[in-house]
Amino acid sequence: MAEIIHVNEKTFQSEVLETDKPVLVDFSAVWCQPCKMLDPVVQELAGEWDGKVKVVKIDADENPNLVMKYGVMGIPTLLFIKGGEVKERVTGYMPKEKLIAHFRPHFN
Repeated sequence: MAEIIHVNEKTFQSEVLETDKPVLVDFSAVWCQPCKMLDPVVQELAGEWDGKVKVVKIDADENPNLVMKYGVMGIPTLLFIKGGEVKERVTGYMPKEKLIAHFRPHFN
């Protein structure tokens, strides 16, 4: 099973922006029910994309500067970042197949 890295404001630059792989960033919170529904989907994607896409999780409550910087208005919000640039954004729960359809075009 692929590891999902917990990132914060101090580690975001090195773990997300300076990595050579695309990164799926999961903004969530422990109290958020849709986030809990999305967790197993994100875990599956991390396993399926292991070696191709880095998957990280950010606690929105503990990292307000990142929430503001990336304009996260609701959680869960998933950002697909490649080369330090946001390529795709999905907010709210979505089934795995729909998430893949959003993110797959940005793999190459």
